Amino acid sequence: MAGDFWLIAGLGNPGAKYSNTRHNMGFMTVDELAQRWGIHFGDHKGLAKLGKGTMSLGGQMAKVFLCKPLTYMNDSGQAVESIREYYHIATEHIIVIHDDMDLEFGRIKLKVGGSAGGHNGIKSIDRCMHTNDYARVRMGVGHASRSGDAHNNTINWVLGEFSASQRKQLPEFLADGADAAEMIVFDGLTKAQDKFNAR
Repeated sequence: MAGDFWLIAGLGNPGAKYSNTRHNMGFMTVDELAQRWGIHFGDHKGLAKLGKGTMSLGGQMAKVFLCKPLTYMNDSGQAVESIREYYHIATEHIIVIHDDMDLEFGRIKLKVGGSAGGHNGIKSIDRCMHTNDYARVRMGVGHASRSGDAHNNTINWVLGEFSASQRKQLPEFLADGADAAEMIVFDGLTKAQDKFNAR
């Protein structure tokens, strides 16, 4: 039915109290894509907010689903796998956007496969889809241990909000993340990696 569609899933936690936290970088980036392309979200089986639309770039067009799981981070895979199976989306047409503590704020790295790097959302997707062979847009949020606050553990860090200076940079960072996802769709992963991974 939708074998030629792309699925771009942004990871995060639903609810207002999480909306501006580091762990919601995926949601924020998908919202940027939705705004660009006039895509509106509906409900998918109570598991995700799901929007369908078309992106275009340089005369190319791509049909996309944008997804924000409602399952909370640790069960993100249930939503992604449900959408993948229901709409018959090829694994190579799946892009997952998520926060990454191993990268400084503002850095973006693109990859396919490899370790989940301790990210519970990615672990859940790998487990539910029985593969890690999908593209990932890793959005750097820095690490608690580098923040100068020895008492700030990992959970508090990812569920914490951005600093004032980071909030100023956030719109440009989210735009870059959206650009990276679009470039994977239209130009392929290798070209997108060449542009974004070296920054």
